[in-house]
Amino acid sequence: MKKTRSYPLRKACLFFSVSLVFLAACGNKEPTPASAPGSGNNAGAAAGSAGATAAAAPASGASGAAAPMPPVTVSTVPVEQKDLAVRLRATGVVSPINSVDVKAQTNSIIGKVFVRDGQFVKAGDVLFTLDARTEEANIMKAQAQLAKDTASLGDAQRQLKRAQELAAQSFIAQGQVDTASANVDVWTATVNSDKAAIDAARVALSYARILAPQSGRIGTVNVSNGATVQANITNLLTITQVNPIAVTFTLPQRNISDALEALKAGGAPVTATLADNGGTFKGKLQFVDSQIDAASGSVKAKAYFKNDEEKLWPGAYVEVQQTLREIKEALVIPQGAVIYSARGPFAYVVENGKAVARPLKIVQAQGAEIAVTGVTLGEPIILEGKQNVRPGAPVIERAKDAAKDPKAAASSAEAPAARASAP
Repeated sequence: MKKTRSYPLRKACLFFSVSLVFLAACGNKEPTPASAPGSGNNAGAAAGSAGATAAAAPASGASGAAAPMPPVTVSTVPVEQKDLAVRLRATGVVSPINSVDVKAQTNSIIGKVFVRDGQFVKAGDVLFTLDARTEEANIMKAQAQLAKDTASLGDAQRQLKRAQELAAQSFIAQGQVDTASANVDVWTATVNSDKAAIDAARVALSYARILAPQSGRIGTVNVSNGATVQANITNLLTITQVNPIAVTFTLPQRNISDALEALKAGGAPVTATLADNGGTFKGKLQFVDSQIDAASGSVKAKAYFKNDEEKLWPGAYVEVQQTLREIKEALVIPQGAVIYSARGPFAYVVENGKAVARPLKIVQAQGAEIAVTGVTLGEPIILEGKQNVRPGAPVIERAKDAAKDPKAAASSAEAPAARASAP
């Protein structure tokens, strides 16, 4: 029993002795070359490299923050002050002031045609004659009836005179005198009716002579001799007034007040130009419609033109230019210098060699120019190159004669660039 209990104790002592030997071997291990005494120099070199990198990083950051913006080459124009005429351009249609369709007023037959296609006529000229035999017979009949009733009236008047004489001698009663007087009144009314019938027959006879209601140019003659016409149905021809003549066009709603003011002053001048160098004509605004077209937001207008040479023909299209008003002493810049943004229009002004954004208020645009407020007279406004400019950016103004001498323009652009790149 005693021998058996001592065996585990010897085994534990042996395991503890082996562990101590293993730990001692690990503690006596030789140092590696990296941890040799000479490795201290490598550590110092690494530390120096890290310091140099740290020193170089702020230097590069400082150079990025101090980099200047490159100058932009631009061209400028000064702000001008002048009177700006507000003109309106539109497409108009030449239309006659008066145009009449000539029709017969009675059913008849064309007796004779006195005009031809395209002829110019004056008011009162004979155009056609119709078969008037029926109207002439009616006049003769009415005249005969008038003669008969006139004779009866004369007899009634004589009977009245005798009755009055007999009544004065108390040979007849006063009632017979009154009857004779009434008989005279009846025949007098009958005679007047006959005269009115003759006048009506003469009016019907006048329908057989168709006269020109106005001066103008005839279109196509639609009937010939012997043709049958119906009253107020058959269109014989059309007479169109061509001198003076009108041009119809539309005005935008925003310009209606200016047009009405021009009408009060006697009519604004209007210019009409025919296509293909057909000529330019001057007239005056004469009419502005009383209602605005809700679909287009415009109103119809009409101007009258003299047309002595008859170059303006009904139905032709013309370009209308109208001077509505004039803005006195307006500040004017080119429309190409204005930039439109979400905050409103603005333009770049050169101040001390830098671009400054100036908000603008549009007064009136006219052609290539625009009247604005927000700038002062003579300020240089950037026109070309504005798309490359930002607020506060340095700019270089291009020489005025750069377009004429490209070499000089290139040298002038290179010189500022060399100065900008110099330290």
